[in-house]
Amino acid sequence: MSKKNPDLRGSMVALVTPFRNGKVDRKAMKGLIDFQIKSGTDVLVPCGTTGESATLSHEEHRDTLSFVVDYVDGRVPVIAGCGSNNTAEALGLVRHARKIGASAALIVTPYYNRPTQEGLYRHYEFLASRVDIPIVLYNVPGRTGVSIAPETVARLSKIDTIVAIKEASGSMDQADKIMQLCDIAVISGEDSLTYPLIAIGAQGVISVTANVVPGLVHDMVWAALDGKMTQAAELHRRHYPFSKVAFIETNPIPVKTALGWMGKLKPELRLPLCEMRPENEKKLLEVLKQLGIPGK
Repeated sequence: MSKKNPDLRGSMVALVTPFRNGKVDRKAMKGLIDFQIKSGTDVLVPCGTTGESATLSHEEHRDTLSFVVDYVDGRVPVIAGCGSNNTAEALGLVRHARKIGASAALIVTPYYNRPTQEGLYRHYEFLASRVDIPIVLYNVPGRTGVSIAPETVARLSKIDTIVAIKEASGSMDQADKIMQLCDIAVISGEDSLTYPLIAIGAQGVISVTANVVPGLVHDMVWAALDGKMTQAAELHRRHYPFSKVAFIETNPIPVKTALGWMGKLKPELRLPLCEMRPENEKKLLEVLKQLGIPGK
């Protein structure tokens, strides 16, 4: 466990943003939040990649963060998605997260402009030095085109407010090296690797699949964290097929399709994302039925 912030552990959901007729659907968002908390989810993470933050306007982004923090009302911690490839824009989001009382800020590596390791260090150091809020680094090179090196994470871990990293590189070696180099908490950002990452020292997951199967993800994560590895392995095997089919098309298309099938939201996406291909939707529904998840 990181000695800096022991609260960011367990099953954390990368919350989808429900839309209806082009606007954020607050009624559906309330239902999703209550579903997560009732199912044992430890932390909510709105407005990340899964929350389609790239297509939220600046006003929608801030309003959604405020709404989630207000509605959660302290029942569980909220890590606010605050990433941008524009450092000044990210600073505005981080300041907003601090103002509304979010527990921490999740900050993805800047995308598209592909900064160097020194640029990555300066980006995070700039933000951490200007806002007093715990910061969770977010490494997802498949989305951003750049990977933060373990050595850079180790440099950043010396900053008191940088408390964790969501590691979604898909590399066990990367995660293991971070753990060797510093005491920062490593959180799985790759649903299919959550169990093995916890086995080598990760503190939990920020999960896409928990949108749909929060109880299963919670039980798997806490079995592993509590050292019940046989039980955790069994739950991992049950969870694994969904952890693969949930990414058969670009996230969050499959999970929103699943939540629509369950009646939790209208499965509306924003362009350039669009509905699933029928053959992939069929594969998704087959896995959901195997898990015993009822449709509406």
